[in-house]
Amino acid sequence: MASVTSPISLTVVVLTYNEERNLSACLESVAGWAGEIFVVDSGSTDHTVAIAERYGAKAVMHPFESHARQWNWALRHLPFAYEWALCLDADQRVTPELREELCGLFGVGPESVRRQARLEAADGFYIKRRQIFRGRWIRHGGYYPKYLLKLFRHARGWSDEKELVDHHFYVSGKSSRLDADLLEDNQNEADILLWVQKHLGYAARQAREELLRQRGGTAWNIRPSLFGTPDQRTLWLKRLWSRLPLYVRPCLYFFYRYVLRLGFLDGKQGFLFHFLQGFWYRLLIDVVLDSLRHGREPDMGQEQTTFSADWGVGASGNGTAKGSRHQSM
Repeated sequence: MASVTSPISLTVVVLTYNEERNLSACLESVAGWAGEIFVVDSGSTDHTVAIAERYGAKAVMHPFESHARQWNWALRHLPFAYEWALCLDADQRVTPELREELCGLFGVGPESVRRQARLEAADGFYIKRRQIFRGRWIRHGGYYPKYLLKLFRHARGWSDEKELVDHHFYVSGKSSRLDADLLEDNQNEADILLWVQKHLGYAARQAREELLRQRGGTAWNIRPSLFGTPDQRTLWLKRLWSRLPLYVRPCLYFFYRYVLRLGFLDGKQGFLFHFLQGFWYRLLIDVVLDSLRHGREPDMGQEQTTFSADWGVGASGNGTAKGSRHQSM
């Protein structure tokens, strides 16, 4: 195990908007050993910026359009001091095991030759997400491990701006995997009504994106493949999902997660998570998608977003939903 003796050659980037409940834990997990920390804020009105400065992070302001565009702006415009970046959301934190693994990967020592060879062989690394929902680790239901590309050479990474809800990073090169976990624990989700309200907006955007992809309006950013990278597999499953009949697929998915993949072992909070995220949310997407297919525009309130001009469809709404992103699969 590596010991933390001095900052390593790694930049940490965090996106924020009114994240005072989450940001302290996030920055606490990287302060002191990450070479530099940027917090890209989109106009927080709480204590987010003050918290960032307290931990020595460099706060940079930039207007929010979408998560993908915000990340692409950060990757192209931040004055990075190092080649590698660890890109986090405010509700994510580096576990002690992951910190040790990263310090061993980027630090110096007797294994520096092997470490350097591993870095040179990859342009990005997938990290396992450990999802916490209202204090409970969602360990079953096929939800762990979920591999996310979070560590990569910033000059070779980007996010797909055609993704309206999910955001994924991609690299133009080879990728590998780390062993330790990245913990995700959104304190704002303790208020279940806030979770529900947020997902009303997500459902509208997810339905619109699916409709456009079904009509051939845009291609996936990378080639879907069942046996490719974790992201290629996710896109392959999304493509399969889009071919299943509406209203049937949420039932099948919930049965798969809660029964076949033992989601019931996650207890009461696990039931809430698997039911709301695995069934209710996806049923809502189907309702919206069904309405859009029949030319009806559902009223989803202020969270409803629009297709921008390059998507070729117009709708009402402000499209400025900020805060923690959503991973749909």
